[in-house]
Amino acid sequence: MNGNPIPDLHEVVLRALDLHSSYRIPALDAGLARRRVVIASGNALPTGRMIFAEEDALFCDEGQYRGVLGRHPDVDSVVVISASGTKHGPLIVQDVLDRGLPVHLITCDPASPAAALLPPDRVVATRSNPETITYNTSTYLGMVLAKTGEDPSAIKRHIVERVAPLMPGIGGYAAYYIMARPEFDVVLPMFVTKFDELFGGRVAGRCYTTEQTLHAKTVVPWERELFVSLGCENHDFGSQRLAIPLPEGGGYAAMMATGYFVIGNIQAQKTPWFKQHADEYARIQKELFD
Repeated sequence: MNGNPIPDLHEVVLRALDLHSSYRIPALDAGLARRRVVIASGNALPTGRMIFAEEDALFCDEGQYRGVLGRHPDVDSVVVISASGTKHGPLIVQDVLDRGLPVHLITCDPASPAAALLPPDRVVATRSNPETITYNTSTYLGMVLAKTGEDPSAIKRHIVERVAPLMPGIGGYAAYYIMARPEFDVVLPMFVTKFDELFGGRVAGRCYTTEQTLHAKTVVPWERELFVSLGCENHDFGSQRLAIPLPEGGGYAAMMATGYFVIGNIQAQKTPWFKQHADEYARIQKELFD
């Protein structure tokens, strides 16, 4: 990033919480809909599931949305989530507009190519920090906070005071199993993605709810796998366990920030594989999209 050292993910989390404590986060209103389709890629997709968790919406990525729209002629609203408003974002927005459907964009850049296709009242823009490729922490965290109304300063205080003291030595395992209550099921794919991005195949990261864990996830034990319970109890699974509390009444944003903070501390205590390859990957990805 412009010659600056790449921070670890847990540092990025704290900076994101500081950012979102510094301004009034906009209200997230995409209007009423009988049947809404939410189109997003990567970790924007679980972000959309959190934002529209109370709706019977349809969720899909850039490779699926045409089929979804074709199968559901009753769709009367489309939301595109694109932090940068580039890559597939403007192409999808234009395609949906050409189909005669109303579109809302949730983004971090109100001047992006995707946002330029829509009137301002159809664009919800939260703020973001400049971040290393794939981190996407301040981006999606801001969007989730816009939905849940959680206090980012309170989340940071909880992480610093109650989570950070539990982190020494967390990097000393070869595999990690993150458990959460069933209501946080939609957040867990974000953690899986972070394990993929930061470690590739070098560190195993599994993420399941407490109920999913009952179904043959622990047939093969391993003393080098740490079971991390986020905001839930674990008295039965794994020989190595670490309980991480969530703040009282913490919602999706608290879970996302806490989980990212934990994974970032694992990153900081491992060989810096991600930092060794991030800049080169950024170049390759740009060529892929160009």
